[in-house]
Amino acid sequence: MKLQVVIIRLFFLLSISAALPTTVGAQENFDIIISGGRIVDGSGNPWYEADIGIVGERITRIGNLSQANANTRINATGLTVSPGFIDPHTHALRGIFDVPNAESALLQGVTTLTEGNDGSSPFPIADHYADIAELGISPNWSVFVGQGTIRSLVIGEEDREATEAELERMKAMVRQAMEEGALGISTGLFYVPGSFTSTEEVIELSKEAAAYDGIYISHMREEAYQLLDSVQETIRIGEEANIPVQMTHHKVIGVENWGSSVESLRMVDKARARGIDITIDQYPYTASQTGITALIPQWAQEGGTDQLLSRIDSQETRGSIKNEVVEKILYDRGGGHPRNVFISRNSWAPEMAGKNLAELTIEAGMEPTPENAAEVVFDIIRGGGATAVYHAIGPEDVDRIMQHPATAIGSDGPVGIFGEGAPHPRQYGTFARVLGYYVRERGVITLEQAVRKMSSQTAQRLGIFDRGLIAQGYFADIAIFDADTVVDRATFEDPHQYAQGMHYVLVNGTVVVEDGAHTGQRPGKILHGPGYTGARSLQQANF
Repeated sequence: MKLQVVIIRLFFLLSISAALPTTVGAQENFDIIISGGRIVDGSGNPWYEADIGIVGERITRIGNLSQANANTRINATGLTVSPGFIDPHTHALRGIFDVPNAESALLQGVTTLTEGNDGSSPFPIADHYADIAELGISPNWSVFVGQGTIRSLVIGEEDREATEAELERMKAMVRQAMEEGALGISTGLFYVPGSFTSTEEVIELSKEAAAYDGIYISHMREEAYQLLDSVQETIRIGEEANIPVQMTHHKVIGVENWGSSVESLRMVDKARARGIDITIDQYPYTASQTGITALIPQWAQEGGTDQLLSRIDSQETRGSIKNEVVEKILYDRGGGHPRNVFISRNSWAPEMAGKNLAELTIEAGMEPTPENAAEVVFDIIRGGGATAVYHAIGPEDVDRIMQHPATAIGSDGPVGIFGEGAPHPRQYGTFARVLGYYVRERGVITLEQAVRKMSSQTAQRLGIFDRGLIAQGYFADIAIFDADTVVDRATFEDPHQYAQGMHYVLVNGTVVVEDGAHTGQRPGKILHGPGYTGARSLQQANF
């Protein structure tokens, strides 16, 4: 085990002991005292009652602070006080420059966002961080470097092996990204051009991230009928690149495949038992969201949109493409019928948002069969594409994956631009939904387990060793909520609704949510990854 990993884990374990309550006299002064709450500290341990004293950006005391002085005292009686939640998988680059307050995240207790997932990221990383710093945002921010982005810059969207020179150039770009502060490397092997990448190429690039103590986070090649093959590939990458692995937004797509999580989780357990550091994250919904091209075979997308359109219009290839779209509607993301595919965002025809493929097929004067729906998909691509929500995930698989000890929670969503399109409700409700529906209403996991999966578990996975716990010395990223009423209000029918029940949220010791409303403050920090060329392994930049 690498020395730095050992140090991080020891620091993590020692910090838990620092959370033990103490008694403080009236002579000590604090900027903020949070009093009377039930502390769920993020470790997974049972809640306890204590006060929290904050000076500047950090928690400095936990205990009885009733006699201490404070500039601000927050009464948390009857409320739960937890670490701010850390989202390991977002697409928050979509929205953060429009909504730097990131209300959709903060109002559900999320204090740290990570970008660059599914193989797509900004590059160079340093330039992106500079843009975020100049903007100033409410949550903390960190990114992965996307393998798909790097491959596009070097090779384009060609379906071929990289040359030796191209591979060396891509490896150098990974090294550059890690030194500029990336958390690790992400892949989207389901998407072009990641889908054109061999396992061996991914391993070679991941070795570069591993050399800087980064992680590998992957949207696997398949989450439907080839799910288990994809899990095995992910395990192999972790083993041969000697890199920690996160199997991101783990789910089972397609009714015929429901139940496959029994075996996928068994594979994870077996891999961990033989020393492969593999973990999971998921979002708590039975629908996914991605581009409408998810219904198009990857081979047809080689070379970009123009070549895809040429293949759709060609008598030689059109039939093959259509047959595969029909297969995906019936047995993959379509969930068996065009009515299960909803357009969530369409910039060139916004009136499509909220309508499903069956409705659009009828509007086009055809019966809503999979074959006719495929023609509508072709028309959407001709117009400029769209984003869609796909109702095809097994609910029992969601429960089973959530209960696994290696599973954390992530939204896979952008920052919500209120009123724009008909997006997946996960961008407004993921973390509140876990607390309200899965913890309180159904008891799938406990409150303590949920908070751990949304805070310290992700902090440890990403190497963020001074966030994710309520502990002395930790940054004061804190969520204060009513465990009896916290709820996600966003639905697929009416997605633009903020979560409720989050009374206060602090980021770096600054109150960003007060009495359930955003204060307008933007105290977020850039959290550089472990390879950042600074004085510490995890550097932080003030805005």
